[in-house]
Amino acid sequence: MPRKPKQVSMDAAFKSLMREMDIPRQKDIDKLNAKIDRLEKLLKTTAVQKIRTKVTTPKGNAAGTKRANSATAVVLSKIGRSKKGVDVEALIAKTGFDEKKVRNIVFRLNKLGKIKRVGRGKYTGV
Repeated sequence: MPRKPKQVSMDAAFKSLMREMDIPRQKDIDKLNAKIDRLEKLLKTTAVQKIRTKVTTPKGNAAGTKRANSATAVVLSKIGRSKKGVDVEALIAKTGFDEKKVRNIVFRLNKLGKIKRVGRGKYTGV
C-alpha cells in the first residue's frame, strides 16, 4: 500500500516563504525596537549632561577664554608681573594657593606656552 504524502502545515509554508523573501519576523522587529530604545535612552542622558554642563558654566564665559578670577588667571597675572621670573614658592606666598595647585597650574601654563621657564624653578610670562 502506498504511503500518503505528508501534508505541509500552513505555518511551515509561511515561515519558508518569509525566509525566501527576506521578510523580518516579529523577533527581528523586537530586537530592533530594543536597540532603538537603548539609543534613545543614551541620547537623552547625553543631552541632559550637556544641558547640565551648559547651566553650570558662567554666562559671560566665551569659548576658550579664562574667567578673570580663576586660579589659572591669578597665577598667570602674578607670573606676568615679574620681570626677572618667579618661582613656585613665591607664587604660593603671593596667591595663597597650596603647593600642588600652583605646581599643576604652572605645569599646564608651561605646556600651553603661556609662560616660559627661565631657570631652574623660575618662570616668566611670554
